[in-house]
Amino acid sequence: MQTPTSSQRWLRGFCVLAVILAAGVITLGAWTRLADAGLGCPDWPGCYGHLDVRKAIDHVNTTNEAVPGSLREAHKTVPEMVHRYFASTLGLIIIIIAVLSFINRKREKQPLKLPLFLVALVIFQGILGMWTVTMGLQPTIVMLHLLGGFTTFTLLVLLTARVFRWPNFLNDCDVRMLKPLASITLAAVILQIALGGWTASNYAAVACTELPVCEAGWQERLDFEEAFIFWGHEHDQPDFEYGVLDNHARTTIHVMHRFGALLVTLLVLALVAKILLRARSTFFRNFALTILSLLVVQLALGISNVVFAVPLDVAVAHNFVAVILLASLVLFIRAINVKCGIRNPRQGEAKS
Repeated sequence: MQTPTSSQRWLRGFCVLAVILAAGVITLGAWTRLADAGLGCPDWPGCYGHLDVRKAIDHVNTTNEAVPGSLREAHKTVPEMVHRYFASTLGLIIIIIAVLSFINRKREKQPLKLPLFLVALVIFQGILGMWTVTMGLQPTIVMLHLLGGFTTFTLLVLLTARVFRWPNFLNDCDVRMLKPLASITLAAVILQIALGGWTASNYAAVACTELPVCEAGWQERLDFEEAFIFWGHEHDQPDFEYGVLDNHARTTIHVMHRFGALLVTLLVLALVAKILLRARSTFFRNFALTILSLLVVQLALGISNVVFAVPLDVAVAHNFVAVILLASLVLFIRAINVKCGIRNPRQGEAKS
């Protein structure tokens, strides 16, 4: 194995930094969305024409003093602009990662396509962020923006694993047979995250306030046709803030999200059980227990959202644990794709 060069070490450092920043961007994005501050700054990229959030706050306060209620609350500019600051910094870091990857492109197992794809993705994320504001929180755009953020974080985690050559060797071939189930579970988690984004963007999180499914008679209130209109919503409001769907449509979205949670739970439990039955290594057994722990935490947060009427901190945590579960499944699939076999001790000594 080649000794990492200085630029490769810098690349690894920037990848770790990007993962941390992406986690912050996702958390801030959830905070902004769930605190109803998505239109705290109705323009883009600045806020009421200012890139400095302090000047935006002064502008809002001054305007509202002159004409009370003409602009949204000044405090809502803060989460929106802080989110943009972090997202812009993340974009810059991803560009640096792509440049360093290009410099090291001739090194062994140096990924290049993934960093370049991340540059394109983060640019598209910026466009979605702009549309989120300029289109007045159009639900489909908001959901795509959330999915883009989750994808960016997950691919950065995958890239970091690749540049650190993690894992470099696993002698546990039986677990590789679980790739089809792991892939199906991953697809279900992605679908559930999309349903969660659709639930949040349509303000349907409080449509059902009882467990396990919804209030009595929910079956008669389902309206799939109205619930899943992704474009061309008919409404007479100036934007989509606080939602434009009726209660039946919101109930349908919420119920589908709960059934999605049930499907994900069953698939994850099946995957964890099969890993524990097949795995011979502590590595995979611990990986299975980690995935199970994330599922338990996510279910507890989801139930807490219902019981406590979606408190901001719980809702943000529910959003964040979802992306960690997604990334963990992607890493698991990467791990079972690592070449397995019996390492020759002499070859190991020769390489060391």
